Amino acid sequence: MTGVVLATGDLAMDRADYDESFVATRDVLLAADIVFGQLETSFAAHGTRLPQARHAVLARPEGAAALGRAGFDIISCAGNHVLDWGNEAFAETQRHLRDAGMQVVGAGPDIAAARTPARFTLPDGTTVAFLAYSSILPQAYWADERRPGCAPMRAFTVYEQIEHDQPGTPPRIHTYPHRGDLAAMVADIRAAKAANDIVIVSQHWGIHFVRASIADYQRDVARAAVEAGADIILGGHAHILKGCELIDGKPVFYSLCNFATDLRMDPAHAASASFNEIRALAEVWEPDFDSLYNFPDAARASMVARFEIAEGKVVRAGFLPLDIGTDAVPRFVAHGSARHAEIVDYMTAVTAEAGLNARYRSGNDMVELELAA
Repeated sequence: MTGVVLATGDLAMDRADYDESFVATRDVLLAADIVFGQLETSFAAHGTRLPQARHAVLARPEGAAALGRAGFDIISCAGNHVLDWGNEAFAETQRHLRDAGMQVVGAGPDIAAARTPARFTLPDGTTVAFLAYSSILPQAYWADERRPGCAPMRAFTVYEQIEHDQPGTPPRIHTYPHRGDLAAMVADIRAAKAANDIVIVSQHWGIHFVRASIADYQRDVARAAVEAGADIILGGHAHILKGCELIDGKPVFYSLCNFATDLRMDPAHAASASFNEIRALAEVWEPDFDSLYNFPDAARASMVARFEIAEGKVVRAGFLPLDIGTDAVPRFVAHGSARHAEIVDYMTAVTAEAGLNARYRSGNDMVELELAA
């Protein structure tokens, strides 16, 4: 018996009826054995916005139940919005998620809880463990021995001046992982693998809005995770699709883009220096004040990662292409349609641009990952 695991991109609903976000995807999610998502908001009645929070929306408590009704089984809270509204809203969010029947991974009241895996058993008896980490971290958003937050996978940046006699020319950028965080992640994965058949690791990481580019530290972390025993790596945060690769046969999805993510824009925000600095990272990004999905044009293409698991192994890996319109509702695109082909072509292009080794074969049930020849 083959189990199906699905993983979506980022979740941040901000509308009157949260169930609207899932009208076109609910049936597919509910049919899967396990559905994973990455939360980018808080579900709480009240909160105090932290000064280091950037874009922060406090969603109503009933948002958690909407995720449960949509088919989600496990939610990662390891991300750069985990503490936007303070410790009480953080704890309330986790409580609402669990009350709605979901497991929470990647964050907790202390670092030990944040590093504790979530565990599921598929119908054939295969055990699946999930771990989650974040490299995108405002100050003090990571947990420690006495502080709530998420499991960190921090990284450092070094700028190398290439032409020493030419002031102001662009530097070469190097990034590398925090040694302590990397060692802790490796230890977590090894322990989870010793106790379970399959280990799935979520990483909130990468360079947002920039086409194709994968930071050096992401490759280092992905390789270390696979060598420690990870069977699948799921990437979030970039808000556009990035390429995939297979490391020793293990699939790495560098960015799943968005899923149910609402983002309004008003003229003041669109004119702000902070928005225009970020906007410059994307190929095409024009604000639309009537839209509920104010992301770059490339973010209209998204995906749900799909895995078939049997007898303790991942037997197939791929994705279901999505299109997200101005109503911010994700919709699956039909195999054989022009939009389906466009998304597969985009993935092929950004995978090649990043020097990654995956190739994609379109089938009736999903776009399957294969190792490039």
